[in-house]
Amino acid sequence: MEFLLGLSAATIAIAVFIWCLPILLIARSKKTSGGEKLVWILLVIFFSWFLWILYALVAPLSPRESQS
Repeated sequence: MEFLLGLSAATIAIAVFIWCLPILLIARSKKTSGGEKLVWILLVIFFSWFLWILYALVAPLSPRESQS
């Protein structure tokens, strides 16, 4: 019985990691910053994990200023 409980805990931990992975990837990304990054993270949390794919394709939404 303990093996089944341990297996369930490991499965849940893996599922939580997979669910959090897009949030971590967006948080560490250098494509966006500030408010735009926060909006993308909130969209992923409240709507769908697949919004991360949209983020990867279209972010940033506004052009970044070049820093010379």
